[in-house]
Amino acid sequence: MLAQAPIPDFTAVIPAGGIGSRLWPLSRSGTPKFLHDLTGSGQSLLRDTWDRIVPLVGPERMVVVTGRAHRAAVESQLPELLDPNILLESEPRDSTAAIGLAAAVLERREPGVIIGTFAADHVIRDVRGFRRAVEQAVAVARTGLIATVGITPSSPAIGFGYIRADGPLEIEGAPTAAKAVEFKEKPNLATARRYVEHGDYLWNAGMFVARASVLLEWIRRTEPALADGLAELAEAWDDPARRGPVVDRVWPRLKKIAIDYSVAEPAAAGGALAVVPGDFDWDDVGDFAAIARLHSGGRKRDLAILGESPTVLADASTGVVYSHTKRVISLIGVEDIVVVDTDDALLVTTTEHAQRVKSVVDALRVSGHGDVL
Repeated sequence: MLAQAPIPDFTAVIPAGGIGSRLWPLSRSGTPKFLHDLTGSGQSLLRDTWDRIVPLVGPERMVVVTGRAHRAAVESQLPELLDPNILLESEPRDSTAAIGLAAAVLERREPGVIIGTFAADHVIRDVRGFRRAVEQAVAVARTGLIATVGITPSSPAIGFGYIRADGPLEIEGAPTAAKAVEFKEKPNLATARRYVEHGDYLWNAGMFVARASVLLEWIRRTEPALADGLAELAEAWDDPARRGPVVDRVWPRLKKIAIDYSVAEPAAAGGALAVVPGDFDWDDVGDFAAIARLHSGGRKRDLAILGESPTVLADASTGVVYSHTKRVISLIGVEDIVVVDTDDALLVTTTEHAQRVKSVVDALRVSGHGDVL
């Protein structure tokens, strides 16, 4: 049953980090993708995420972990966010550090709290289906397991992790929850095809629900030095006089590792991970092909035109155009094209090669063109 009131003892954490390299030059270090409207909703992905989650917990139990450089933009887009609930990273240290910091701080504030982590830059339009899955995940977390949400694959995608489900868990309040027996991060194409054909594999949607203490226990098992750092940060976090110096000293030393590797994979191997199948649409908007797909509605003959008052003339062309300039962009007879036009950089590629944009970003960084990143 869909919750009509906030779920008791449940806090939502939104990690709002990552540059989104495959969406350059739109997404950059100063303005990452979660701050942009990529769906045409009229608001950013971050705001969409907030609006989707806040009915489950209430605004006072919403926490955002983001970089110091993004504080002003996040607070502008989320005026309801309470000041103690914005946790600022001094620099990016990947998802274990970000989620682990939230878990450590929240466990210290409220021992036994259940937290759910939901990326700031994903697109989910079926809000009711999303809420049903989260409710089940919370019921699973109350048993001491870590719950994740899996999406039925529509293709052998290589940009997502995969979770293999094996048999129902028969947990009250979570009728579709299953034991997660294998968790594999971003396989190659042949492996992804095998997973999809197998039928028991789900995409990892990057949502984890668990008691904060359980997440911290798994981090300590696999990355004890990282766990020690998180504990030191949490101990000082709510003391303004101590927080800054401790963050500046401890945070840069934390190991960079994704929570998929530090927690999800070992927890699956140890029988401590459950998966709730999500019967809703989901996309992590990882590249410009994803943006084109979101706006085409499955019709490959469409051209998505985005940006602030773009001027685009198109004849027999498909793909996506994102313009932040006053230039007139004219397309004639090109298919599956990607054009991103900004004041200081222009990207032209195709949806087929959209994943390769990250290599351009890497090359720009190495060649000393960091000013456009």
